Amino acid sequence: MLLRYLGDERQVRYWCCDESRLGLKTITGRTITIKGVKPQGIVGWHRKNFYLYGVVEPATGDSFFWEFSHLDGQCFQEFLDLFSQEYSNALNLIQMDNGSFHKSMDLKWPSNVIPIFQPPNSPELNPIERLWEHIKYELSWQHCTNLDELRQKLKQVLDSISSEAIASLCGWDYITSALLSATS
Repeated sequence: MLLRYLGDERQVRYWCCDESRLGLKTITGRTITIKGVKPQGIVGWHRKNFYLYGVVEPATGDSFFWEFSHLDGQCFQEFLDLFSQEYSNALNLIQMDNGSFHKSMDLKWPSNVIPIFQPPNSPELNPIERLWEHIKYELSWQHCTNLDELRQKLKQVLDSISSEAIASLCGWDYITSALLSATS
């Protein structure tokens, strides 16, 4: 049993972590039109953006997101601290990529967070990538004139995604099967 191996009676939770950049440049995508008719849409070209840091638990669909202005070790440390406080009653295993800010020497891992680094250059192994794809699909062709408008639309998208939907997007069979066998 995983709990006996760790020697701790706290609940063990498995999370997948990643960051995604969202900005004012319109996310274009496919749209249905009559054959031979070119789709039309308003496209913004402004380069202002922010980063959404997030973790999802594939087994339950629980999630935690926080916005930052940029991507670096200091922001990641703040994100870890906020996440650690939110889920302080559990031992949290977090799968993530090998971003340099994830491995910064200045990084202080909270005592209830254990990192699991996936192989380099393999984003397809991280289930949260499917959630980013879904969010960006929902935001496609949305023309925002400022970051506050984009934040509002992003909040609407995040509020509309249930835990069940997140589990459906991110709870791949091989992950949930491995988690169930590790904890039994």
